[in-house]
Amino acid sequence: QVQLVESGGGLVQAGGSLRLSCAASGRTFSSYAMGWFRQAPGKEREFVAAISWSGGSLYYADSVKGRFTISRDNAKNTVYLQMNSLKPEDTAVYYCTADDKRVPRRAVSVDYWGKGTLVTVSS
Repeated sequence: QVQLVESGGGLVQAGGSLRLSCAASGRTFSSYAMGWFRQAPGKEREFVAAISWSGGSLYYADSVKGRFTISRDNAKNTVYLQMNSLKPEDTAVYYCTADDKRVPRRAVSVDYWGKGTLVTVSS
């Protein structure tokens, strides 16, 4: 079992930046591949980014490629999502995820979820 707590959300103007953090506790952090999903009002939850157990492989949704960067610090049990050049359409609740069997890229198969942090991008 792993517990996930997101932080770093808030209100930012279009073109600005935010860094989300997700602190994990419980089982050994390096046992999990990690990811971020988001859900905008009235829309389905969607994949944003994911990172493999060692951090050697990174995955991004096309909509955020080149603007967002996922990283992890296994010594601090934390995964990050650096978000640059934010757009109003990035407004959503962002969820941290963990999976010990596969890189979390499909919401339906993810084992563990945080409670989410709200990101609001104003135009």
